[in-house]
Amino acid sequence: MLHSLYYSISAIQDEARHLLESGRLTRSQPIHTLCRFFRDREWCQIERELENNQYLLRDRICDLVSHECWQSD
Repeated sequence: MLHSLYYSISAIQDEARHLLESGRLTRSQPIHTLCRFFRDREWCQIERELENNQYLLRDRICDLVSHECWQSD
């Protein structure tokens, strides 16, 4: 039996922040770069969730995580 995972927009944003903090992504990369970190089946659902929340795959990661809090400047 296949189980479908649901990724909310906040979960996607959290994952993008984690990838930024770990240096695996940069803020200037397009959102579609996230697809490297998910399985194909997961990515289809994530892509739908992004579209439902008015994000385009060509938008930058910084647009997706724009509400992040800075610990230090």
